[in-house]
Amino acid sequence: MEKKKQEKKEKPKLLAVIRISGRVKIKSDIENTLDRLRLRRKYSCILLNSEKKDIKGMLDKVKFYVAYGEINEETLIKLIKTRAHKVNKETFNAVKTAQDLLKGKTLKELGFKPFFRLHPPRKGIKSKLQYPKGVLGDNKDISKLIERML
Repeated sequence: MEKKKQEKKEKPKLLAVIRISGRVKIKSDIENTLDRLRLRRKYSCILLNSEKKDIKGMLDKVKFYVAYGEINEETLIKLIKTRAHKVNKETFNAVKTAQDLLKGKTLKELGFKPFFRLHPPRKGIKSKLQYPKGVLGDNKDISKLIERML
């Protein structure tokens, strides 16, 4: 019975969270939550483990200011190759780093800065509408959005 539970246990899913709105006219409690998530600038991106319950509550609170969703491995590798920065400026292997992240390690444990700075998306976005009409909230196409922002 225990073996079946271990086999069914999947890898922890990795969520990508991108701040879409700026700093103007945001309530202080929401600004505080964004600050705790390390989303201090517009178009900054973080990676989170989806199993933590407190993270889900924080994302639900800021869903009108961020886009988040599950990131696929191909996009994760591209994101790490183009936008990841080591704290001590060493070289690194993006594929190995992506596999470590998917296994449950954090960027900080691997020696990277805990966030990514992205460009504004090519061809624009509807930044005031919820998904599927816009990009805010639980976005199923987050990988496509990230690729447009690299």
